[in-house]
Formats: sequence, C-alpha cells, structure tokens
Amino acid sequence: MQARKKYVLLGLCACCWLVLFYWGGGVQLRLLRLLTRQRGEVVRPWPNWTDRAFLPRYAHLDELQTDPGTAESPRQRRQAWSAIYKDSRCRMETCFDFSRCRRRGREGFRVYIYPSEKNDRVSESYRKILTSIGESRYYTSDPREACLFVLGIDTLDRDQLSGQFVPNVDERIRGYPLWNDGRNHLIFNLYSGTWPNYTEDLGFNIGQAILAKASLNTEHFRPGFDVSIPLFSKDHPQKGGERGWLVRNTIPPRRKYLLMFKGKRYLTGIGSDTRNALHHIHNGKDIVSLTTCRHGKDWEKHKDARCDHDNLEYERFDYQELLHNSTFCLVPRGRRLGSFRFLESLQAACIPVLLSNGWELPFSDVIQWNQAVIEGDERLLLQVPSTVRAVGNERVLALRQRTQMLWEAYFSSVDKIVLTTLEIIKDRVFSHISRNKYMWNSLPGGLLVLPEYSTHLAHFPFYYLGLGVSPGQEFTAVIHAVSPLVSQSQPIMKLLQVVSKSKYCSQIIILWNSEKPPPNRSKWPPMPVPLTVTDGRRKTTSRFLPHVAIETEAVLSLDEDTVLLTSEVNFAFLVWRSFPERIVGYPPRSHFWDPLKHAWGYTSKWTNDYSIILTGAAFYHRYYHYLFSHYLPQSLRTLVDRTSNCEDILMNFLVSAVTHLPPIKVAQRKQYKELPSPQGIKSVPWANPEHFNQRQECINTFANWFGYMPLVHSQFRLDPVLFKDQVSVLRKKYKDLERA
Repeated sequence: MQARKKYVLLGLCACCWLVLFYWGGGVQLRLLRLLTRQRGEVVRPWPNWTDRAFLPRYAHLDELQTDPGTAESPRQRRQAWSAIYKDSRCRMETCFDFSRCRRRGREGFRVYIYPSEKNDRVSESYRKILTSIGESRYYTSDPREACLFVLGIDTLDRDQLSGQFVPNVDERIRGYPLWNDGRNHLIFNLYSGTWPNYTEDLGFNIGQAILAKASLNTEHFRPGFDVSIPLFSKDHPQKGGERGWLVRNTIPPRRKYLLMFKGKRYLTGIGSDTRNALHHIHNGKDIVSLTTCRHGKDWEKHKDARCDHDNLEYERFDYQELLHNSTFCLVPRGRRLGSFRFLESLQAACIPVLLSNGWELPFSDVIQWNQAVIEGDERLLLQVPSTVRAVGNERVLALRQRTQMLWEAYFSSVDKIVLTTLEIIKDRVFSHISRNKYMWNSLPGGLLVLPEYSTHLAHFPFYYLGLGVSPGQEFTAVIHAVSPLVSQSQPIMKLLQVVSKSKYCSQIIILWNSEKPPPNRSKWPPMPVPLTVTDGRRKTTSRFLPHVAIETEAVLSLDEDTVLLTSEVNFAFLVWRSFPERIVGYPPRSHFWDPLKHAWGYTSKWTNDYSIILTGAAFYHRYYHYLFSHYLPQSLRTLVDRTSNCEDILMNFLVSAVTHLPPIKVAQRKQYKELPSPQGIKSVPWANPEHFNQRQECINTFANWFGYMPLVHSQFRLDPVLFKDQVSVLRKKYKDLERA
C-alpha cells in the first residue's frame, strides 16, 4: 500500500513538471523563434564556453573599469610591453653574467657608474642615487672590476611631457662598448609613460638590464630579476632621514581618526575610477576621505557638480594633523600604481591600506608586507571601513611597530633605498651566502646583517632574545698595547694578572702597536689562560679587526694602562650576558648639541648623563668587529688611523646605530677623567689638549656620514646587589668594588 502511494506521488510530480515546461519555457521558446524569424535573424543557441570565437564578445573586467575613451585592453598592454621589453622572460640565470662578479669572491661585487656627458641634465633625485652608489663600499672607478653597471644618463622620469625627460637614450646606450644588450646593467626609474594611459613605456629598450622601478605592475615584474622600489620625492633626504613618528607604544594603540585620505581627485583618465569613489566612505567623524579637483591648469573646464563641495570640505582638515592622528591611511593609486603617501604613511606609523590592484610592492622579494600593510581591492572600496574596524588592538599595535621598523631600516633616505636595491641583487648573485627572510624582516634590518660573517641567526647578538639563546659563558680579552715593554712593573703586567684570574676569561690577545717589536714570550708573566701577541700594524683601527683568534662571542676591549679588579671584570661580564647587543663598560662620556656653533660637542664631565662608553674597558659582541671593518667606509677608518684617535667614539656610533639604544655603564671602583697632564710630565695621547679638539671634529664627521646622530643618552647604571648598602661586607658578592 505504501509503495503504491509513493508511485502515485512521483507520477503527479512528473505531470506537473511537464505542464510547467510546456506552458512556461516551451511557449516562450516558440515565441522567441517566431519573433526572430520575422526579423530575418538567425537563432543561435546558448554559447559553448569552449567556443573561442564567442568569448571575445564579452568584455573583460579591466575593460569595464577604465575610461572607454582612453582604455587599453589587457591584450594591448601585453603587446605594448613585449614590444618595449623584448626580454620579459629574463631571470638571473639567463640574463646575467655571474662570472664578472665571482672573480674575487663576494669582494667582487663592485658597481661602476658611467661618467655623465657635459650637457647631461641630471635631476636632484638621480644625483642622490648616483651619490649613494659612489659613496658605498661597492663603488669602483674601474669598469674592468665591475659586476654591475649604472647609467650616468638620468632615466628616472620617462614622461615625455616632463621637463626632466632625456631624449635619445636608446641611441646613446647602444654606443656604450660595455652595454651588451643591457646585461649586468641596473636601470632606475620612478615615472614611466605619459598622458593619458601612463603605460610602462620607458622610451627605450632596456634589453637584459635589471629594472629598479617604482609603480611596477605585477604583470610586467620579472621575479627574482627586477627590483620594485618606492616612489620618493626630490626632497627625500640623502642620508639618515627623520625617525618614525611612533615615539611610544600607546595603549590602546588607536588614534582619533580610524581612516583618512586627503589628496587629488582625477575627473578623467586612468586612476580616476578609484579616486572618484572615495567620497562614498567619508563620514566626517572617524573616517575622513577628502579629495579636491583643484589641480592642474584646466581643472575648472572639467569640474563636475561635486567639485565645489569637495573643495570646501578639503580645506577643513590639515593633512599633517590627519597623518599624526589616524590609525589607518588610505593609499589609493594615482595616475600610476605607486604614491608618495605610501612612504608618508610608513613614517607616520599610520597603517597603509592599499587600493592599487596589481602593484608589486617595494622590495617585495624580501619584505613581508602582510605584517605592515592591509591590501584592499579597488573594486571593493565600500568594504574597507568594515575591514579596518575589524582589526583588533593587538594587530594594530603590531602593524604600527612594523611600519616603523621598515621605515627606519629601508625607506627613510635615498641611501637606504639604493643600498637595499644593491644588497638584494648581491644576495641573488651570491645566493649560497645570503640573508633569509627573518633577517630582512626583523631588527636591525638586512643592511646591518652581513651574511659574509654568518648566515646563522644564533651568531648575531640582536637575535638572541627572539631565539631564546644565551650568549657564551667565556670572553676573550683584547689589550691594545702602544708602549714598549721595558719593565715588569708596567700597568699592562698587572692588567694581565687581573684579567687572567677571571673564571670567565678564555684567552688574552695583545694587539701590539708599538714602534718597537714585541718581546719574546718569556718576557710575559705566566698565566692560566693562553696568551697571543698579534701585530697591529701600528693602526688604531686594528683593535677592531675581526681577528680569527677571537673564538668567543664576548670581547673585552682594554687599553694597556687600564686599572681594574678581577671582581669588576666578572661583574661587567655578567651584565653583558644580559645585554649582549650593547656595549657594557666603565668610563662614560657624553655628546651634546652646541647651539652657538651649530655643531655637536664632546665632554668628559662627571655627570649622571652619558651616551658613550670608552672601549678602553668595555665588553661587546665580536660581530661588531666585523661590522666595523666591513660596513663602515674606508674614509672613516682612515681618519681614525691618521689621528690615532676616535676609534672608541666610532664604535659607539656603530653599535647605537644598530640597536637604537644607549650603552650600559656598570659600577667601578675608580673614576677616569681625561685631563691634561701637568707640565714637565710626558702625557699619554688622550691628555693632549688637541685630543679633545680632534674628538669634537670626529663626532661631527661621524654624524655627517650616518646622516643623523645615532648616540642615545642614558642615566642608567647597573650596580651589584647591596652595592654601598649599609650592611655587612660579608653579605656582598663584589665587596672589592667598594674599597678605595
């Protein structure tokens, strides 16, 4: 019985379906056929999606979003690109001659700049780029030594309507005997194409050259070969640059405005679709999105009904005030994919929200941008407010912190942008000795991590904390000796005994910089640790050479006349193990700004404030020896050797530039002060009045090279537990430190 009911029900359903089909679809199909036959048209069934002849009749999404009067189809763009860049499939393996770079190992990475011709016009931005290369440790004036070649012709602005446009580049570069179809050449570009489409056309064939370009499209970017760089203005500083605006980590990390944008609105042409729609998200409260039509010569001819209202609203808000007080900054595309607002947002710790589909972000090969920006979609603008509202406070703080790290490491100056470009290419050439992503995306940044020293994270002091690694439990003492050994009562003899008694001392190295040859081993006192005497070649900077004999992570740098106790050495070493990335020591000095002379000054006054720890008695990590010898320019090291002075200041500059932190002073039994010696007594070098003048000059020279003052003031001093407390001496571990 149940089965019969089931069959009856199924039959009724089938009948109903047939009736609906007949009176619905069937009748409509017959009417459609009748109408089309009356018009004389041929009825075509629904298309087969494998029919390629039919597919072009449908518009591509990119075509629907562009101005029909000026739009190019994706196929036309690809054809134009392939016509300009015939080597679009270039990779390092196919379009780069590695043999030019590997003749002298990693020392073979040298960059040659073609000399500019007499009447060449060079923009301020390109002059800064060439200066950065010319002052770098990679520059060579001999093309035979070069691994990489950079044009002297200004190729930054390839907009034919620009006053900076340089014509006839194709003819000129083909005349270079070393051009070789662009192989091993690096071309910089900020602006390409011209009105109305702003294509990727540079106006000349780059051949097999590496392109370092702003506003690079992902379609045209050659991964592992080209380098995407940021768009920067002509006012971008050559060196140093301003610090980021995130002074302290405020909790909660949100600011007055949630989201902001203030900029031009394009009424027609490429880029107008995105900017014309920005007013839809403006609420005047926590979201401020302002555009103006008032730009260009003929803006009044093209203004629409919304322009006057937009211009009035635009004037109500100050751009800098919005930057300082917004959590997120909208960075929409302009005429080209890149925008000046990208770098402005990074510096301001205003999290960039990108609306630039297809933009290959700067240095994308090495930087993990998902940790610093939010990438939106131009087609989904109305979803941006809800997206940024959903970002939690913890992620907001993490994103803001990362913007500051990236700004200061790679983007705050032209120097850093250019050097980052060169280092990326160098890592590709020597891929077996290169930085990993962690090194590029964590403090202090890839430029201060030299892979020639090591490619292991645990070998660098600034990674210890993140890796949960503790530094070694022994140190190597390096004593700088400049006086001949004539007596067993000289200070260096007592110093050897004191240091060798430390249970943490692994070995002692005497760096012999005296005019007389070093004495035989029998002249030195017996010690419980190995003693090595090394020729310093009478160079002051030799004390910071990366000596192979140094096997421990910790280095105790000492002058030959330093007076210390073993307990002082032990305590300072234990402090250093808690702060292995910093200089830890005894004699402090300080710097100050002299408003009358408009220059930096140096002082040895006994105050609670200091920014320098003299390396005549200080602990630091041995990596700084390598960084001192290979990162700093030869000109600064030559200055130190010529004056036999300032090497300790230069080391403090270097370490503070890496850490952005001050050195650490520890308690000491005696105070050391640099004062001129009484007349009639032979003085040590630092007691010469000229000594202070040289150090004043050194500080300003060093600050000029770094582009800013890296030294950081501190009033922090670490003392042993119960130091100078009114308790029994028997309860104190370092009781010798309190004895006069």
